[in-house]
Amino acid sequence: MLATVIILIVILIVAWFAIDLGVGKKELMQKERTFPMRQASLKLFTDGTKFYNDLFKSIEQAKHSIHISFYIVKNDEVSKKFVDLLCEKANQQVDVRLLVDRIGSIKLNRKMRKHLLACGVKFSFSRRLKFPYLFYTINARNHRKMTIIDQSIGYIGGFNIGQEYLGLDPTLGTWKDYHLKVTGEAVNDLQTQFLRDWSSSMNDEEQHEEVIDRQIKDPSMQIVQFRSTEGVSLEDHFLHIINEAKNELCIGTPYFIPTESLMAAILKARKRGVTVYILIPMRADHPLVRDAAFSYLPALVEAGCQIHQFYYGFYHGKVMIADERICDVGTANFDKRSLFLNGEINCFIFDPVFIKHVKETFHTCLHDCPLLSLSDIKKRTWFDKFKQGVATFISPLL
Repeated sequence: MLATVIILIVILIVAWFAIDLGVGKKELMQKERTFPMRQASLKLFTDGTKFYNDLFKSIEQAKHSIHISFYIVKNDEVSKKFVDLLCEKANQQVDVRLLVDRIGSIKLNRKMRKHLLACGVKFSFSRRLKFPYLFYTINARNHRKMTIIDQSIGYIGGFNIGQEYLGLDPTLGTWKDYHLKVTGEAVNDLQTQFLRDWSSSMNDEEQHEEVIDRQIKDPSMQIVQFRSTEGVSLEDHFLHIINEAKNELCIGTPYFIPTESLMAAILKARKRGVTVYILIPMRADHPLVRDAAFSYLPALVEAGCQIHQFYYGFYHGKVMIADERICDVGTANFDKRSLFLNGEINCFIFDPVFIKHVKETFHTCLHDCPLLSLSDIKKRTWFDKFKQGVATFISPLL
């Protein structure tokens, strides 16, 4: 009798999880958006100190509005400097809004939040737990990192706010990332996405504030397109880039956990003669994610893909480049969480000159990173292989 009750409870829990995930995802997938082709002037940051200096200077010079969305804001000296700067601008009557992920920014304590609100900063958590989709909403994080200043300057990429992004975490060491500074008409779309996320966090999804559509035409600017995803179409976007490659494909990611379709596309690219470079970190900043990658790496190495491991510190860049035809820099990792759960936003770039610049930074980093061989993979211990098996099983949630 007891065994029957236990079995029924397990069946109900599994059924609830399945319905929770399915229906919750269906509700969010309708919010995905591909913005139009836009003109923009771009600047690439790969160093945290240079990025923060530029970002903080733009915030200091803001006249009307500062709208910021980060996955992580911590409770350290860097984060306190950031919070104090936002408070200073709010005291100057600038419209300051800070949106952070509830799970990612769990270290942003109540004292700092009260300080922000007391200064006049509008603050909100995104992706709060929502009944009845508890399991889905605790897993489907808002992973977007966007800043929009006066609707004229935008930032998007992999950096968050914390001391490790400056290379000050002794465990992780030097931090390598990719973040774009955007000016021009494309900033309209970052503003639109922020306001959609802000309205959603306020449970006011029917009311969206107006974004002034500033048309700025300049033949010297790059052509870009922002693609905002909610765990549905990102795989198709990645497949498009891989399939576009004729000579060279570059993939940089901190977490390499591809789908069968993405693996097949990469292997197919190798068969048609494409040189494939994949750059991943040697260290791990989260349990098991590095182990999960080793379920896919042997087949890629055997096919002739060049897998390099960043060993100076931690590699957190999210970049894909197909020849000099298309380049993607954004917030999405090459893993199943970004593909099927998280809210992400990526910038697709179609300017050959800027793509060449991004590729040069990628290869400069690649040059000093050791190449992974089959013998390296075979040397992994039985415990490493055990963790790999566990990681592969739970890879959609890593």
